[in-house]
Amino acid sequence: MTTPTGATTEADPVLVEPTKDEGGNNPPKLLGRTPGQIAWSRFKRNRTGVVCAAIVIFYVLIALCAPLISSLYGKDPYSFYGLRDVSLLDEFNMPAGPNGGMSGEYWFGISPQTGQDVFTNILFGIRTSLGIAVVIVIISTLIGAVVGIAQGYLGGKFDYFVGRFTDLLLAMPSQLFFIAFTPIVLNLFVPLNKETPTHIRIFAMWTVLSALGWMGLARLLRAMTLSLREREYVEAAKIAGASSTRIIFKELLPNLSTTILVQTTLLLPAMVTAEAGLSFLGVGMVSPTPDLGRMFADAAQYYDTDLTYLIFPGVTLMIFVLAFNLLGDAVRDALDPKTIQ
Repeated sequence: MTTPTGATTEADPVLVEPTKDEGGNNPPKLLGRTPGQIAWSRFKRNRTGVVCAAIVIFYVLIALCAPLISSLYGKDPYSFYGLRDVSLLDEFNMPAGPNGGMSGEYWFGISPQTGQDVFTNILFGIRTSLGIAVVIVIISTLIGAVVGIAQGYLGGKFDYFVGRFTDLLLAMPSQLFFIAFTPIVLNLFVPLNKETPTHIRIFAMWTVLSALGWMGLARLLRAMTLSLREREYVEAAKIAGASSTRIIFKELLPNLSTTILVQTTLLLPAMVTAEAGLSFLGVGMVSPTPDLGRMFADAAQYYDTDLTYLIFPGVTLMIFVLAFNLLGDAVRDALDPKTIQ
């Protein structure tokens, strides 16, 4: 009973297949296309979206292959090369070479004080930031989808009380909430006088960022579900005796999947930025774990001496966030026929 989520437009001609009739002619035979095929056709015509998709795939491959690239490069992000080879640092513990010590051996230079390799730190920093953000987005999307659709379909007191709770969370300043509650979550597992393991820090960031990452999607899906539940196919499913669970998962969810996908593509870069911000402020990842936000914090001490340490992590993060935001816009245009001019 589910209605189709897309339709052909003038910009999306249907496929034709030549067949012979009784007279030997080849009249065109119309072939229908699925909404997914139509969306893919639209997306391929969007050059910006294709380029951004390639950039995002490149970042994902870097995150997955960071250990292999590091092995081939011959360096790792944890070794203090400046302490092993005193010629790499000057008397002020700054890179002896120009541009942050960039050379054929150290492509992006080395860090001050310790002489860690910047290139491998960026590789593993992408891996850290992207890995944490992906889990947060998955959790936030699941919570937002379940809560939003349930609110819109069930209505009544459930919708009212959950809506007021959502309003309360939305009223909280997100960044201050992240900064204040991340140490609280950490202290639930590790005492203040002991060093916090990396996996506990990751779990704390998952918890805190997911706690305030689902409300926007839930509000949007609630509004759309309120409209969809009055459609004829939903009424027909109720008359046929379908349960609420079946109606939600078989009738409503397929028609909301496009919105969920688009919102997910826009949420991921926001979570990458939030994770980097927490690490920059010292409540996220700490040394020696490679992280783009921590690299920002370390580089901020030397911005008046050499911008090299700040440029590489900054450009890396900026390109990823910009590409993923533009990719989200391209996906929305491809999946929503109303945005095609």
